[in-house]
Amino acid sequence: MADSTTTQLAVKTRADLGSRATRRLRRSGRVPGIIYGGDGEPLSFDVDARELRLALARAGAVLDVSVDGSKATPVVLKEAQRHPVRGETVHIDLLRVRLDRKIHAVVPLELTGVDDAPGVKEGGILEQPTRELNVEALPTAIPESIEHDVSEMQIGETLTLSAVTVPDGVELLDDLEETVLATLSPPRLQSEESSDIEAETELVGEAGKADGAEGAGDSSGGE
Repeated sequence: MADSTTTQLAVKTRADLGSRATRRLRRSGRVPGIIYGGDGEPLSFDVDARELRLALARAGAVLDVSVDGSKATPVVLKEAQRHPVRGETVHIDLLRVRLDRKIHAVVPLELTGVDDAPGVKEGGILEQPTRELNVEALPTAIPESIEHDVSEMQIGETLTLSAVTVPDGVELLDDLEETVLATLSPPRLQSEESSDIEAETELVGEAGKADGAEGAGDSSGGE
């Protein structure tokens, strides 16, 4: 099972950890990182940026990492830091795992069928406050993402986590009833127009009262 869901990645031990050395690494097309957890000590490494990009793009949560040509160790991506402008990975944290032990992971939530939802077709606004889900599963069972179809949502409906079906072996850790995944609200334009009309009515009313007060003042002064 592991062989079909893991990706090979070769890295090299990194001895020089200074910021100047790190900049040289990145200029040469390599990405610094660290492996930690499990029974081993934290290990700093660097890896070819293109090979890393291809490995992370492949399906499957587990990477088989070989350090300096040694026997591969199963790891999962714990964190990837990206350049704020270019978006490229500038540092990665990898966590050693055992394939027979469940781990916690964060998985993206993707809503499908948004444009087909009747409420959206009627001009409603679909909002997705939750975009990631906390799950527990064996490393090889962690899905790349979890999808949920919202093509039947109507205006005024709220979708909670209890409606989501996950793959076998995956457990949702967030509160099923309290975690809101999506809401479909009435068209904002109508509510904004109503607010504008109410505001204009109030302004006109205030202006009329002010004019009346001024007129009364002038009259008393004339007498």
